[in-house]
Order: sequence, then structure tokens, then C-alpha cells
Amino acid sequence: MGGPDSKLIKALHLGLEISQIKDIDLLLEKILTEARSFTNCDAGSIYVKEGDLLRFSHAQNDTMQRRLPVGRKLPYATFTVPISTSSIAGYVSLNGSILNIPDVSCIDPVYPFSFNSQYDEMTGYHTRSMLTVPLKNHRDDVIGVLQLINAMDRDGSVIPFSGNNDDIITYFANSAANAVERAKMTREIILRMNRMAEMRDPKETGPHVNRVASYAVALYEAWAARKRLQQQEIDKNRDVLRMAAMLHDVGKVAISDTILKKPGRFTPEEFDAMKLHTVYGADLFSDIYSDFDESAAVVIMNHHERWDGNGYPGHIDPRTRQPLPGFETGQGGARGKRGAEIPLFGRIVAIADVYDALSCSRCYKDAWDHEKVLDTIREEAGKQFDPELVEVLFECCLDSFQQIAKLYLDPAI
Repeated sequence: MGGPDSKLIKALHLGLEISQIKDIDLLLEKILTEARSFTNCDAGSIYVKEGDLLRFSHAQNDTMQRRLPVGRKLPYATFTVPISTSSIAGYVSLNGSILNIPDVSCIDPVYPFSFNSQYDEMTGYHTRSMLTVPLKNHRDDVIGVLQLINAMDRDGSVIPFSGNNDDIITYFANSAANAVERAKMTREIILRMNRMAEMRDPKETGPHVNRVASYAVALYEAWAARKRLQQQEIDKNRDVLRMAAMLHDVGKVAISDTILKKPGRFTPEEFDAMKLHTVYGADLFSDIYSDFDESAAVVIMNHHERWDGNGYPGHIDPRTRQPLPGFETGQGGARGKRGAEIPLFGRIVAIADVYDALSCSRCYKDAWDHEKVLDTIREEAGKQFDPELVEVLFECCLDSFQQIAKLYLDPAI
């Protein structure tokens, strides 16, 4: 693992690396991944504080992951636990100090907590050593808890976590906590933009945009693995894609209520007006200041394009709303983008958006049966959707999509 200086340098680099990630979900996953790598442990989870509760937000487990087919991600359920001394995570949240347990089956009775073995009993996994670390911001407030499980030696045997790295782990955890707070603010700004759209169009709910964004990231990750892209490139693209996908329909704020809230079918003129939400939204990000601005404009502009060229808005300038030279149709409109002319992020979000729209109930329709949703997407491969991405969806992403749907449930009507 190297000496103290090399570990400190690594922690400094990790702190800088996580500070670059803007999306909260991807940041939490990255924090957990890097903390596990730093301590060479088999598994771990991360909790985020929400009032008097800790929300179980992400989990990783190499032993369980190896049991899955290549390309599949380990499913997990999200839940909350009260912040109390009865749980290990709750105790650390209240106490604010690192807790190193060599063997959870032999916890000193002086402690008020016990180990919850329910997951082990359900999966056959065996938890032994555990390192639980508070995530403290610059005000010294605990904003979450990092829990690392089963430190490994070079031979792959479970050993207790070393106590020699506590100062470095604390530094990393504090850097992570401050990054989490910044990412939470970024997420809230994006959700506020979406709430403006939701005021106009009730279909654009917070759960909907979170699902679409999560589906898009899962599909991109599986596609990127197939293409053998470098992990650094994947991480960068996941970050901007997730935030951009959340804003895919933000341009609806500029559409008239008489069209947006019309209960029946649109007239051809009304549908043409509705199509402009892609252009209005993309225009919000036409001044490019970051990769996020560029990706948001790409997603918003292209998620209604079709692989067969029959989508919209086509090859159009979002500011002038005129067809680009050479892409005019005989009727004076813009030719639709087709095939690889549609940027990858647009092709991905197109699938994610339709999957969610068909899978969920709305005021004007019931949710479709899951098999009917899948049949429709399969039938549209090569027509509405990129056929390779549809193939990736069916090979690698169905379990992830169903898990995501459970994480972001629509509010009860």
C-alpha cells in the first residue's frame, strides 16, 4: 500500500478528483469506490443524512458482483435508518468519530449498537471487519456516513482494518463531505429548473427526470464497456450526461398553456409549436461555458430525433430556428437527423425517456405492462431508436432499469 507519505499524496489526489464531480449520485458512488480502493476492502456502503434519518444511498460488494454476468450492476435497495445509537452508522453519525470494528460478530457489549446481519443471511455474504467513518463538512457537521467492509490482505483473506490510516481517511472523508454538499446544491438548482417546467407540464416530475437521467447513465455505462472506453472518459461523460438528461424537457417552459395542457390530440399546427420545446431548451445553453452546457444543449435538442430520420427538430439552428444550409426540405423545413448524425447522448436519452413514459401512469394513461414496453422498444430498433443501444439495453440494463424505477417512485395520486 506504500508508506504514510504516499498514502497522503494519494488521498490529496483523490480529494481533488472527487471535487470535479458535480452530480450527487455519481459523486457518492465515486467516493465509495475510491475509499474502498484506498483501504483495500471488499465491500462498502454510503449513507447521506436527511434530517433525523440516514438514507442508505449506494452499496458496492466485489464478492457479490463477481456472481453476476459481465456488464450487470449489483442491485440494492434504498432505505432510511433513524440516527440513533442502536445502529453502527447511527452511532458514528451521532458520535462524529471513526469506529473500527475488527469482527462484527464480537462487538464489545459496552457499545449500545449491534450488527444487523439481515443482508448476510439473505445473500450468504459474511461480514467481518468494518470501518465506519463520519463525513464532516467544513463546519464540522456530519452530513453522512461511509461504511467500509472486510479489509483484505494480499492473499484475499479478510483482516481487520488498520488503524494507522485514520488521519488520512478522515482527511479524505472531510473532502468528500464538502464535495457532497456542493453536488447537492447543483442537483437542487437543476431540480428547481425542472420544477419550473413541472408547473407548466405536470408530467415533468422530479422522479421522472431522475429516472430518465439514471436510465441514461446505466445505458451509457453498458455501451461504454462494450466499446472498451477508458474509465476516466466514462466517469467524465457519466457526470455531464446525468445532469444534462435531467433537463431534457426544460424548454417546455416556453410553450403556451393552451398547447401544453390540452387534454386531446394536437392539431398539426399545435404539434409543430410543441416541437419547439427542443429548440427553446437548447437555446438556454447555446453559450457554452462548460462540458455540461454543451451536453445539456445536445440532449435537449436531440432526444426527439429518430434513427430513421423522421424525428424533430432536425438540422436547425436553435437561435434562428432556421434550417442549416444544405439540410432544407422541399417544404422549407429542416431535414430530420438520422442514424449517427444524432449525437450519442441524444440517442441514449431518447430510449430512456420513452421507456419511462411508457412504464409510468399519467393523468391521461395507465402504465403499460413491462413486457409491452420492452416489445415496443424492441420493435422500434432501427426505426425510432439506435439498434445497437437497444441491443445493449436488453443484454445489460434491464435489471438496472427496474431497480432505478424502484428508487424514484412517483408520488401517490
